[in-house]
Amino acid sequence: MHQLHTIEERLVLLKDALINHRIYGEIARIDALRLFMEHHVFAVWDFMSLLKVLQRRLCCVEVPWIPAADPQGCRLVNEIVLAEESDGDGRGRFASHFELYRRSMEQCGADTAGIDGFLSDLRQGTHILAALESPGVPPAARRFVQQTFKIIESGNLCAVASAFTFGREDLLPDVFQRLVDELNTKGGGRLEDFKYYLERHIGLDGDEHGPMATLLLQSLCGADDSLWETAEQAAVDCLLARQELWDGISDAISKEGITEA
Repeated sequence: MHQLHTIEERLVLLKDALINHRIYGEIARIDALRLFMEHHVFAVWDFMSLLKVLQRRLCCVEVPWIPAADPQGCRLVNEIVLAEESDGDGRGRFASHFELYRRSMEQCGADTAGIDGFLSDLRQGTHILAALESPGVPPAARRFVQQTFKIIESGNLCAVASAFTFGREDLLPDVFQRLVDELNTKGGGRLEDFKYYLERHIGLDGDEHGPMATLLLQSLCGADDSLWETAEQAAVDCLLARQELWDGISDAISKEGITEA
């Protein structure tokens, strides 16, 4: 579909800027990677929020149950939810990819207080925007999640699907995985859980969930040029927000005085 190709072409430079961002030259130490994870975990969390919006809108999650208006869309979303929310955890049990990420933070010694406090506020009924104002939420992560929820609160399903499709973790380049492998070896296996997360989440994104999300976006936008324009703007906004997040993490690493050994 030419509309999809138009979006992909417009995103080439933005994706290249992310894949070649300076952040990947700055996280070759475990303390820098920890700081990266303390920010990035919020992006992992809000990815799940985008997914649940799609599930609520395209699948029946109410009682009494009624058939979905779009059975194909329902199927695609439910398949993605199955793995993202309840994947095998590598230890004979099940966990969401967010939980796998948080577990990997604990294993390598990253501070989970920021994300834990944020989730505690949400469980107590605090509004998302108020919870984001907690001092435990890094400023760069706060701005990133605010952008995501701006799209969510727009109520435009094509914008949400586009954010989900184009703002995925396949934006992490191969060099990132190689850095994690090297740090894991140097650290005596302290990044084994993180390696497993990368294998499961990013692997599924590229091989299965990415193509499914693309099919879903095509189905939702159809031949409506105005919907494709909305999808394109959402995709651009998401990648710009990711660029700002990477910039913010890089600045935080510099501020902490973490440099290459």
